[in-house]
Amino acid sequence: MVLRPLRMGDCTIISEAFTAQGWQKPVEQYELYVALQESRERDIIVAEMNGNFVGYLTIKWVSDYPPFKAQHIPEIVDLNVLKKYQRRGIATKMMDEAERRIAQRSAFAGIGFGVDQDYGAAQILYVKRGYVPDGNGLVYCSQPVKYGDSIRVDDDLVLFLIKKL
Repeated sequence: MVLRPLRMGDCTIISEAFTAQGWQKPVEQYELYVALQESRERDIIVAEMNGNFVGYLTIKWVSDYPPFKAQHIPEIVDLNVLKKYQRRGIATKMMDEAERRIAQRSAFAGIGFGVDQDYGAAQILYVKRGYVPDGNGLVYCSQPVKYGDSIRVDDDLVLFLIKKL
């Protein structure tokens, strides 16, 4: 397996690979990631096996999540491995590399995940890697959920975790 930066030529390949498995990830998302990588706002780690795209993750150096932003904690965002390549250690290797990079700038790494069952594998992976809840409870659209709030369960409902590196 090879880990490398995102290239403009990857954008269509990645989008089409996810579309083929029923996930909608537009080309424009990856074109934006290239720009964010070039401006050093994010690191994008692309994983390949035998020359084929298999997954990616991004490191957001300045998180939108207010507690991470205030404490200068980089956030691992948008970790994805194609379904047919899951359970082969790819996410683990990308996380190892992300944590290595983050450790050069921060004593902590942050990560958030959705709370429905679609995120079950990620939830287990992060806990096994030593991530723990940051203590702020559930967050919806980067805002804390308060007792009594009515919220929609979708990809914007997140629990944030932190790990000392």
